[in-house]
Amino acid sequence: MDWNQFTSLTSDDMQAIWNFGTKDPFSILGIHPLNTDKGVKTVIRTYQPQASYIRGESCDGEFEFDFVKLGDTGFFEAVLDKDYEPFFYNLIIRQGDGIEYTLTDPYAFLPVLSDFDRHLIASGTHYELYRKLGANIVEHQGFKGIHFAVWAPNARAVSVIGNFNSWDGRRHQMRMLGGSGIWEIFIPNLGEGELYRFEIHGADGNIHVKVDPLAKLSEVRPATASITTHLDGYEWGDDLYMYTHYATKVFGSPMNVYEVHAGSWRRDPADPDRFLNWEELAETLIPYLKEMGYTHVEFLPLAEHPLDESWGYQVTGYYSPTSRYGTPDQFRKFVDLCHQNEIGVIIDWVPAHFPKDAHALGRFDGTACYEHADPRQGEHPHWGTYIFNLGRNEVKNFLIANAMYWLKEFHCDGLRVDAVASMLYLDYGKGPGEWVPNKDGGNINYDTLEFLKHLNSVMGRLAPHGILIAEESTSFPSITRPPEQGGLGFHYKWNMGWMNDFLSYIQHEPIHRKYHHNSLTFSMVYAYSENFIQVFSHDEVVHGKGSMLGKMPGDNWQKFANLRLTYAFQYAHPGKKLNFMGNEFGQFREWCEKRSLDWHLVSWDSHGKILAMMKDLNHVYKENAPFWEIDHYHTGFEWIWCDDADNSIVSFVRKDDHGNEILCVFNFTPVVRNDYRLGAPTAGKWKEIFNTDAAIYGGSNVGNMGEVWTEQIPWQNRAQSMNVQVPPLGAVFFKLEK
Repeated sequence: MDWNQFTSLTSDDMQAIWNFGTKDPFSILGIHPLNTDKGVKTVIRTYQPQASYIRGESCDGEFEFDFVKLGDTGFFEAVLDKDYEPFFYNLIIRQGDGIEYTLTDPYAFLPVLSDFDRHLIASGTHYELYRKLGANIVEHQGFKGIHFAVWAPNARAVSVIGNFNSWDGRRHQMRMLGGSGIWEIFIPNLGEGELYRFEIHGADGNIHVKVDPLAKLSEVRPATASITTHLDGYEWGDDLYMYTHYATKVFGSPMNVYEVHAGSWRRDPADPDRFLNWEELAETLIPYLKEMGYTHVEFLPLAEHPLDESWGYQVTGYYSPTSRYGTPDQFRKFVDLCHQNEIGVIIDWVPAHFPKDAHALGRFDGTACYEHADPRQGEHPHWGTYIFNLGRNEVKNFLIANAMYWLKEFHCDGLRVDAVASMLYLDYGKGPGEWVPNKDGGNINYDTLEFLKHLNSVMGRLAPHGILIAEESTSFPSITRPPEQGGLGFHYKWNMGWMNDFLSYIQHEPIHRKYHHNSLTFSMVYAYSENFIQVFSHDEVVHGKGSMLGKMPGDNWQKFANLRLTYAFQYAHPGKKLNFMGNEFGQFREWCEKRSLDWHLVSWDSHGKILAMMKDLNHVYKENAPFWEIDHYHTGFEWIWCDDADNSIVSFVRKDDHGNEILCVFNFTPVVRNDYRLGAPTAGKWKEIFNTDAAIYGGSNVGNMGEVWTEQIPWQNRAQSMNVQVPPLGAVFFKLEK
């Protein structure tokens, strides 16, 4: 049938809607001027293939009108004998099954995004991108509703689908704004709790049903739909904390981080398969952190991810706090309560790669949108994931705005950036012919360098409280130097070299350690080349590596003694501190994300005592400025003697800027060293403030009766010295009393 005889719509118009062949459905649907012999009148068109009858009414209630159903085309049209002037109207729709409902026509509205928004996005500098793309509750032209917007530059057409339109991609087709690649639609009267996805008709000829890359909430896995939610409205109670904490303050402050996987720190004893939610974690984890003396908690990635076994490192919802543990506001409340208890919150952040799950970012519009098209640039062959194309402004904007999102909207105190080495090196994990050199023929990713410097600059201006931490496993220079000094701008770098050397050393039987003494002392050669965090992280207790306790050699007593000694050395060594959950009480089993930590062990004598030691060690660390005040300057550390390989003993002094000194002595053999003479940096009384061999920690109680006085006996290039008792597989800290 030739519908041109009965409607202002053309066959081409209909075909464009039917076949998703237009990037501007608003030019066909909605309210438009109609030239007639009576002048310019008004025509309203709507495409509702589910409807049998539609009646219209102006939103101000002043008049009603009827639509004509154009056969079985799904189109309805109303020609009004009314001079054209745009107005808003409701559609009263009756379906074939008799169900009737009312909606305000979204095709009557102007675009929400401004030209300036589009300019910022295209230039990669829209740092509140999450307020413009995704699903945002807004008031637009006098109506409240949801503004949906998504970047899909090569799509032929995009629709938003959800429970509000029976997941029918025909009913809410979006428009592209110019040549920006951004598609949008405002749907009035929608609110929170709506499930939705984007139906993308790709350049490859296929239909791709995708979750929203900027969704603020997602379904609990295995379901994957995005969910509309509010962004504002939470009333924070941490103003004092936020005003008094800033990133560079941490350099001269204690920083002792407890690394946590939120899903397995504890589980509900009555239902071990159930995760604790943020409210339950607040009731248990925060008091534990405070009692134990940690300054920060660091969470493995909290962004939405479909696979528990990925621990959060295979992210599909970068702007969506995982629903496993509750709502975004519940997470905000958790952070708020942490701050009110003087505990900082750091989260793992994963800009290095993303998974190939069909519902997520990969080949988003049927082309390589977020990733490189060339697999030599765009894929990690060992991880089976895609690599972000950091040479593309929109991708950089997506990630930098995401960093701002967690720091500003959730008040997180820092980001630990995962797998930085894989971002820096074009040939990371790749063989010959599997990577593309940079313009100079080298293997450094220049786009990554620019991205990281840009991120640091933005954080400094917009989130000055935010700490940026690199997990970087190579010797790439100046990771923690400011960009203006040729660095990448991170505040801290995980000290992977020290961790590997020390664990290699401590796993030797004590009788053999003297042959590996250099592994114990070498870290001080480069200790001030970066701002380091000394870490025993989750990576050291997975994939067959065993627990920290399991790494220790010897019988049961020696294992616990070695572990106490290990932690004492970590805390005394220059650099901030991080330990993974379970390390503090000597978990036997390797960590597994599927179950709770073995908290019942704390009731066992040896495990309970090492937990008590860790609590005291945390507080000794926090309460003594020599351990942290000038952590990153060589003036804060001085070897007493590092060459006693035969006895496997090292000693050094830690200092602050006010003349306070703490002498640290470590014996890595099970032999008691009586009357061990040490050169003393300062004459006077040295009070024994910590001893890993104390009986209350499970040790043999070899000590120094609380104090040691220096003598005028020259030793080890010093004018005075002291005789100390060094316990077996033990560490002793002495504090100079002024």
